Amino acid sequence: MVVNTDGYSALIEYLASNLDIFSTEEGETGKESVEDVATDMVASNIMALFDQNPELHSSVRFKLLKEADAVVADLGEVLANTWFKAATNEQIAFLDEYIALVKNLFDNAVAKYD
Repeated sequence: MVVNTDGYSALIEYLASNLDIFSTEEGETGKESVEDVATDMVASNIMALFDQNPELHSSVRFKLLKEADAVVADLGEVLANTWFKAATNEQIAFLDEYIALVKNLFDNAVAKYD
């Protein structure tokens, strides 16, 4: 649906090419870990997708939730070295942009069900 697409593969490559953002702990941090930030952002975007598409059948919603879990799992694998560390503002900004791009893939996948 999303995770097994060329677009998602390109986003993983984009993430990998920006790992330097996650290789430093310098900068202002909050109390939330990279994991917490990424998980919350993915969940918020999936909830927004469901709000934007209330007509989605429950089976499609379930598939989207499984895909969202896979996205979080992939993020956890790629960002394993910093996953449990406090997120810097720069990391949060990158994750916000990255997850917005992932949401675009979800939006496109949902559009195919209309």
